[in-house]
Amino acid sequence: MTLTLEVCVDNFESVKATVDGGGKRVELCSSLLDGGLTPSIGLLKHVKKVYPSLVVFAMIRPRGGDFCYDSDELQIMASDIELLKEAGADGFVFGCLTADGSVDKKANSFLLKKSSPLPCTFHRAFDMTREFQQSLESVIELGFKRILTSGHAKNAADGIEEICQLVELARGRIIIMPGSGVNASNLAAILNQCKAREFHSSASALRDSTMAYRNPKINMGSNSSEFAWKVAVVDKVRELIEISSKLH
Repeated sequence: MTLTLEVCVDNFESVKATVDGGGKRVELCSSLLDGGLTPSIGLLKHVKKVYPSLVVFAMIRPRGGDFCYDSDELQIMASDIELLKEAGADGFVFGCLTADGSVDKKANSFLLKKSSPLPCTFHRAFDMTREFQQSLESVIELGFKRILTSGHAKNAADGIEEICQLVELARGRIIIMPGSGVNASNLAAILNQCKAREFHSSASALRDSTMAYRNPKINMGSNSSEFAWKVAVVDKVRELIEISSKLH
């Protein structure tokens, strides 16, 4: 069975690097600095126009911060799903929690119905839940096709023991996809230990701006720079695929 790489991207340059490196699927976002937010319709349309065979799962997340959404936010998310579905999305990525750290069955069910018949991934909101075994069962019961997780840890390498447990507990009922900090130095160990068949990575490096003039006094966001940002790198995508291909 072929192992599948999903590359998380928030700009077209990263999409191009993914395809040039041999990648077949992306998680399309905006603002990866915020952990990934809903992408623009324009970006999705352009991606599908240039790369019609690329599998694109669109993030549905209306803001940064937590994953506990009110009724207005859920309506916005539902509208985004409908518009992105029309624009060519192949699936969606989202996750809603209750204030007590449980999977919000009502909210997720509402969004899953809007997404149907496209497959959906429960994203790393899973890592913010109170208890992973019950959360796993809830996500399976709802009908998600996969869970993106770092095993309730800062990154997948640190959370490998829980990821392994999730794979065992899932018993093939849902795909467990390790993500966060997955790179060429730890990929083989993560996949060999937990027996995951899919994995998630940004495969990125810092890209320096071509701007010659740079105003050093201001920036446009509290955690951002206007003169450097992360983009996927062809060689990193290719290396991850080559490593995984040796683990068949």
